[in-house]
Amino acid sequence: MSEFNASHSPTRHWRRREFLSQSSLGFASLALGAMLARDGVVRANSEDQWLPPDGKSHFPAKAKSVVWLFMNGGVSHVESYDPKPMLTKYAGKSIGETPFKDVQNPEKLKLARVTVINDANGQQRNKLYPLQVGFGPRGESGIELSDWIPHLGSCVDDLAIVRSMYTTDDNHGAQTQFHSGRHMLDGQYPNLGAWVHFGLGSLNDNLPQYISMGNREYWNARDGHYLGPEHDAVPLRVDPANPLDFGRPEGGQTIDEQRIGFDLVGKLNRLRSVDYPHDPTLAARIKAYELAFRMQTSVPDALRLADETKETQSLYGLDDPATQAFGTQMLATRRLVERGVRFIQVQHGAGGAGAWDAHGGLKANHERNFKAVDKPIAGLIKDLKQRGLLDSTLIVFASEFGRTPGSQGSDGRDHHIFGFSVWMAGGGIQGGTVHGVTDEIGFHAIENRHYVTDIHATILHQLGLDSRRMEIPGRKRLDIDFGRVIPEILA
Repeated sequence: MSEFNASHSPTRHWRRREFLSQSSLGFASLALGAMLARDGVVRANSEDQWLPPDGKSHFPAKAKSVVWLFMNGGVSHVESYDPKPMLTKYAGKSIGETPFKDVQNPEKLKLARVTVINDANGQQRNKLYPLQVGFGPRGESGIELSDWIPHLGSCVDDLAIVRSMYTTDDNHGAQTQFHSGRHMLDGQYPNLGAWVHFGLGSLNDNLPQYISMGNREYWNARDGHYLGPEHDAVPLRVDPANPLDFGRPEGGQTIDEQRIGFDLVGKLNRLRSVDYPHDPTLAARIKAYELAFRMQTSVPDALRLADETKETQSLYGLDDPATQAFGTQMLATRRLVERGVRFIQVQHGAGGAGAWDAHGGLKANHERNFKAVDKPIAGLIKDLKQRGLLDSTLIVFASEFGRTPGSQGSDGRDHHIFGFSVWMAGGGIQGGTVHGVTDEIGFHAIENRHYVTDIHATILHQLGLDSRRMEIPGRKRLDIDFGRVIPEILA
């Protein structure tokens, strides 16, 4: 006991974290990091906060991994997953001039916080805008989808489309709201990926368990917040030569030299952690050092897409300039899922308000964007399915809101928060289903309305987690924060 100071005498009651931290001095730093992560010690910010039992799920899970596909800017639901032919039939008329004027009656407007702007003659300015694309039934289920998504149309029997989503932020901070469940003016809250990472820990000790690909706006740039920085996503580039910042050894160090350095830093950090056992930044730093060492070989290997056959690369659209960029991310996603990455977030079209923000030129905008993502996403679904991985992988396609039934300017649509679509596939989801209904012009979700946290609760449920048992003392969440599972779309 001579190596311990008086504060660590045998008569002192040791906290569990302190014992593990001290006993680490005799272990290899890398091995202990994995042990701590599995044991839930690294994932805790305090002795009192919630942890799943033994780092496991609350009940048997249907899914192991989540692929979160987010289209920044606002996808038009009426020109994708919820076609509305009445928009073409009554094009050029105000809503008040159609049989659907009731969608803007005073009671509904009060609920939806909408202000109707009338012109000098008392007519509503917002004229219905015709559909900019054809649509038709797809698959054995016969679900009607846009002609802009023929490849996803061939996968429709694997999709569960929720057509009755709503949110409350009518600007692009709704991106944060969809990820976290809270309005950005409420403050900073953990997003879904952070909760999954916090709740379930690691499937693979050599790769990050929460990865983010694609650009992110400043309002949506962090993940863990009060859960701690160790639950932030690791940003990844699909480039084996340079996949992540500071991901390569500098100065020509050998692996053995690096290991000596990491071991020393790990020991020093753990000595410090005894004095500050609840410092989330220190815990995150320890975990990051160890993971960074292991990732230097495992990440480039996961991103070596040239190992894939030409047929597989073509399935994702890597042979077409229009689909190559997103297809590369989707193929990398499959390889990461194979290797046990728990949560992969891929954001398409970030930059300013988002590439899907079609206030003008909607047809050209959405045709181009769907061209970029349709084949790669369908390729991911088909590839996971043929490899037997779709059943354990939950795929989500979302956007912060939809777009208005009426025109903005001459050829665009504005933001629309009162009814829009999200779809899910794999991971115990019942494919070939449609849940929820919007009215005949796609204005309001009128049946089985779902706030964004219902999607969160459903994902957590499929992972074996009960969102209502994931609350930390001192961090009270609102009822709407937890959401409610959508049983109608579960297999």
